[in-house]
Amino acid sequence: MTTPLAHPSVNWLAISPELALAAAGIAIVMVRSVLRRRINTTPLCAVLGIAGIVAAGVVEYRLWHDLRHHQAITTVAGMVRVDLFGVYLGVVVLSATILALLLSVAYLQREQLDAPEYLALILLSAAGMLIMTTANDLIVVFLALEVLSIPLYVLAAFDRRRLSSQEAGLKYFILGAFSSAIFLYGVALTYGATGTTSLTGIADFLSKNTLLDQGTLLAGIAMLLVGLGFKVAAVPFHMWTPDVYQGAPTPITSFMSAATKAAAFAALLRVFGVAFPLYRTDWRPAVWALAVLSLVVGSVAAVVQTDIKRILAYSSIAHAGYILIGFETQTARGREAALLYLFVYAFMTIGAFAVITVAGKRGDDHHSLDDYRGLALDRPVVGGLLIFFVLAQAGMPFTGGFIAKLEIFSAAAQANQYGLLVIGVLAAVVAAFFYLRIALTMLTPGPDSPPAANLLRRVDVWSGIVLLACAALVLVVGVVPGAFVHWAKDATFLL
Repeated sequence: MTTPLAHPSVNWLAISPELALAAAGIAIVMVRSVLRRRINTTPLCAVLGIAGIVAAGVVEYRLWHDLRHHQAITTVAGMVRVDLFGVYLGVVVLSATILALLLSVAYLQREQLDAPEYLALILLSAAGMLIMTTANDLIVVFLALEVLSIPLYVLAAFDRRRLSSQEAGLKYFILGAFSSAIFLYGVALTYGATGTTSLTGIADFLSKNTLLDQGTLLAGIAMLLVGLGFKVAAVPFHMWTPDVYQGAPTPITSFMSAATKAAAFAALLRVFGVAFPLYRTDWRPAVWALAVLSLVVGSVAAVVQTDIKRILAYSSIAHAGYILIGFETQTARGREAALLYLFVYAFMTIGAFAVITVAGKRGDDHHSLDDYRGLALDRPVVGGLLIFFVLAQAGMPFTGGFIAKLEIFSAAAQANQYGLLVIGVLAAVVAAFFYLRIALTMLTPGPDSPPAANLLRRVDVWSGIVLLACAALVLVVGVVPGAFVHWAKDATFLL
């Protein structure tokens, strides 16, 4: 008689957030396939999407309170580890997802795009991001990377009538395929050197064995860093970022800039913090170089841009550099600062892109600085919010951006990384120039008054909620940061 297969035990509560998002995405596809064009399915699909995200958020809330008093949950044969670190970044991903979904409702109507498939792809991509935040195995990290990436390739090119959108999707797909292949090759080399793909298994093997030839493992670590560096948009793996951010539908740009970065940094922090702590002297110099290059290139290149979405794309690259500073310090304070920065940055960037979505014209191609000239004078609330968000990203006091940068610089000083500290401060000074340039442009009257239709178009309810939520949170973190700092500190216990 044959021996029955032994199935790994599964803690269904631990993986419920991912299941909720995937179920909502599949439900949207089923609704569209059954109803087709008999009725307008967009409202129903939006409700299903919001319900899935809320359900996932409720489970994350319960997991957070359970994990504060118990050990981390390891399930699916040790390939998934749900801990405070994963739940924290899962909340960041879910927040970015629901804000991007709400922002998309009016955008899809304005651009006359099919909504159900779009909403389903956002949810399925977010499910992959949640998997990445709790992955405890390199194979699971790779699978999550593909699950989150493939829908984004389609979403970037979703507006088939715009050549720039098609170009964005194609560039993202080609370069993303290369980065995935490099990451998978790194997984293979790491497995060849250690005999396992489990993050805790790799750490255990390296702590008990001395490799006579470390070339294979070091090559694997380098390739893993390249693959994840592409997703966090770190220089020199940033080539896709400006073109994709510019060409993709603006709500998708906001989703990529916030949620994808959070998920990718979750994998980066977990893989290198859990699997390779004994080799930190080998990979820390590479992270130091990535941080410096990202700060310099992101800040300097943004100065010469004339398209506001490209400016924010290079700004996103620079922000990745700040987060890498916290990661490079390899201290509890640095990791806490990196997590806080990811949380605050998600709301700052979504808020900025929300204003661009609201203020943009039909066609989503008119985003030069001249198109926004005088916006704060003609539409004070909308223009004022964009000024607030870009100044928050610059680190203006009494905003969350100031607290986030202060925490990063404090962590660098505490770790005696004065070189990174000086470069980060200088990069912030350079970045302040193009942020102030955006603000000044919107406060400068244009040669011609904008069309009346653009002035009279009201902000829809869902976009208004997004703008209000982002502005309120960025302001609250800047004024009373204590609770958020402690929340990020609790999430670093794993690492």
